[in-house]
Amino acid sequence: MPMNEQPPWGQKKRPSSPEDFLAALIRKIRESFTNQQKPTGQGDDEGKPPTEGPGMFAGMGKVVMIVAAVFLFQVIYSSFYTIQPGEVGVMLRFGQYSRTTDPGLHFKIPFIEQLYKVNVEAVRKEEFGFRTRTPGKTSNFNRSGFDMEALMLTGDKNVIEVAWIVQYIVSDPVKYLFKVRNVSQAVRDASEMVTRRIVGNMDFDYVLSNREILAADAKKELQGELDNLECGVKIGTLQLQDINPPEKVKPAFNEVNIADQDMKRLVNEAEETYNRVIPKARGSAKQTVEEARGYAIERTNRAIGETNRFNAILKEYQGAQEVTRQRMYLEAMQEILPHVEQVYVMDKNNQAVIPFLDLTGKRQKQSSPTPQ
Repeated sequence: MPMNEQPPWGQKKRPSSPEDFLAALIRKIRESFTNQQKPTGQGDDEGKPPTEGPGMFAGMGKVVMIVAAVFLFQVIYSSFYTIQPGEVGVMLRFGQYSRTTDPGLHFKIPFIEQLYKVNVEAVRKEEFGFRTRTPGKTSNFNRSGFDMEALMLTGDKNVIEVAWIVQYIVSDPVKYLFKVRNVSQAVRDASEMVTRRIVGNMDFDYVLSNREILAADAKKELQGELDNLECGVKIGTLQLQDINPPEKVKPAFNEVNIADQDMKRLVNEAEETYNRVIPKARGSAKQTVEEARGYAIERTNRAIGETNRFNAILKEYQGAQEVTRQRMYLEAMQEILPHVEQVYVMDKNNQAVIPFLDLTGKRQKQSSPTPQ
């Protein structure tokens, strides 16, 4: 006989859902109350009220047993609970904190202890100035209607739009459940307060060019504020998404940026010219000063040397005048005559010129015949 075919004597129907089970229980109770009266007979018993019999107490016993079984099942079922991975269980006993349980199967006292499950690994986030429509690699954001969240005033009285995101996890489940009624709203309020205070203390240009520094400062201050409130959360990321001027002032802001860039370009060009010309002039001036100083030292040393030489010659001359004078004459002639090409000797009366005296030998070389 196939498995899906019923036997010829039929198959008893069983409740397939809790609703069917409850309907069957109500039907059993109704049948037990309807069967507690005896059927009416004829003759002398006609018109008399039915008398109670042992069937009534048997039906009530069945009802009590069923109710007791359901109650016992409920007690046993509620005595055990399971904590999923990434969650912790916070147990209250008579409304007071009792213990924290880790993932797994645990036991609790029914009707006395109350369980709260908290996911401590899920990353919760709060968005300011925008909302994420479709998260993913190409996320789609909605910015309409959130201008007041992003609109801020900087320290130099300029208006700016700042959109940022805060991500956090639960670090203390007990504080998260019982210290603050609405933790997400507390995170939003504290984050908005901290970010507006930091942006309001900075200039417009500083906010545009130093978002990482501002985000780190805001994260540190926000964690301190939430710790003071005992929210039981830990900030994972505070990131400034977009920092832009409002749409109405963007043209003027662009003109200011262009003028500022032109000013910086001119300043850079001037600094480049300064760095090229001034060091060269300073080097030339230093070179001239050093050359003059070296020339002065050279002249001074030369004069000192000549003076010392003269003093030495004078000392020798004073000791032997004739010998020293003759030696000086010979040394002078030895130094001068090699460079003399023509010599003319005049007599004392300057009346005649002695013929040319060839000391270099050039005349002899010119007059000698060239060999054939």
